[in-house]
Amino acid sequence: MVSERTIPASNTAAAEIDRDAALAVYQDMVLGRFFEDKCAEMYYRGKMFGFVHLYNGQEAVSSGVVRGAMKPGYDYVCSTYRDHVHALSAGVPARQVMAELFGKETGCSKGRGGSMHMFSSEHNLLGGYAFVAEGIPVAAGAAFQSRYRRDVMGDASSDRVVACFFGDGASNNGQFFETLNMASLWKLPIIFVVENNKWAIGMAHERATSQPEIYKKASVFNMVGVEVDGMDVMAVREAAMAAVERARAGEGPTLIEALTYRFRGHSLADPDELRSQEEKDIWFARDPITRFENYMLEHNLATEADFKDVRQKIQAEVDESVEFAENSPEPDPSELRRYIFAEDD
Repeated sequence: MVSERTIPASNTAAAEIDRDAALAVYQDMVLGRFFEDKCAEMYYRGKMFGFVHLYNGQEAVSSGVVRGAMKPGYDYVCSTYRDHVHALSAGVPARQVMAELFGKETGCSKGRGGSMHMFSSEHNLLGGYAFVAEGIPVAAGAAFQSRYRRDVMGDASSDRVVACFFGDGASNNGQFFETLNMASLWKLPIIFVVENNKWAIGMAHERATSQPEIYKKASVFNMVGVEVDGMDVMAVREAAMAAVERARAGEGPTLIEALTYRFRGHSLADPDELRSQEEKDIWFARDPITRFENYMLEHNLATEADFKDVRQKIQAEVDESVEFAENSPEPDPSELRRYIFAEDD
């Protein structure tokens, strides 16, 4: 059976967007999709090891929030173990992300983190986290320092916002409730983005929670809660823009529940036999990249030639990232214990 919330109401009458901004969002979505497809290829060729969780199908969420509404490299992004695309949206170069997946010294985490632990201080990427809900309090800490700098240290320019991404399963964890409570009390500049892809590993969302409509949990904390079509990048962008505006104005956090779907199994080691083909087909037909292409064509923001150019450019970038990763050095065994503690500059 397909639940009543499988296809959420979409809002395509979103905030206006110009051609350059639309193409930037589109390019980010295509980069995420092509990069993850290449990861699957490299994993099955034995170039990557361990668990690798791909983001295919959820691109509208990362691109709509980070590229569509925030300032990459200025604002903060906190991720989960499905973190490759969040890193790309935050501005981490594809070659650094791929090198990290290959376990190379040139990776964004120096080859020590791998798939689930992308981190880049340069791009204000607060990290990927292997444990469910682990990044939520970390994101709140970054939001706290942003407000502390402004209100206590007198830095009027301190208005950085944090986007904290996590899955539907995390909304049943204690960190979720404790952190939302503090964020609301202190009016922290943070956006809690629930990427509800309907499945927490192999557990259907509706079977795991007494309140499947996660965005409604915001009301308990006197916080704005919004449900959005996570397969519609314009709808995600509009919700995120409103949330960012509230956060920068000192009006506190927002909980955005983006209803989305992962097109692949939980990880590349998952045979994906628990989800029905009926359910998959319904969501495959709502591919966020195809939907955004149609939107751009209808609003004269791009042409088929533009899409072709972007795809060619991104494919070359992804291919180059693999070449870079393969040719990069392995971490030196003599530095096994390096990066455990802070180092002097």
